[in-house]
Amino acid sequence: MNYSNDIETRVVDVAQYIIDNKATVRDAAYIFGVSKSTVHNDVSERIKNISPALASEVRVVLDINKEERHYRGGRATKNKRMNKGGKLNGKS
Repeated sequence: MNYSNDIETRVVDVAQYIIDNKATVRDAAYIFGVSKSTVHNDVSERIKNISPALASEVRVVLDINKEERHYRGGRATKNKRMNKGGKLNGKS
């Protein structure tokens, strides 16, 4: 769907997608074909003026994602190293 002419619709759709799928900003950006910066601006600023209730719901998911991001990063690094046959923490 082309959201370029209807920003409010995109903002609501992106916020609802994040809530329904417990998605990250990066996931939503990929699905909606916009930048991470756009998604972040949509769900942290624009949504407040459009739907304060939806803004509260999406904030909960974003806060959970923020708390968990260092775990995801660690898993991603571990998987990357293991798949390349490299060493993990200096061990074979």
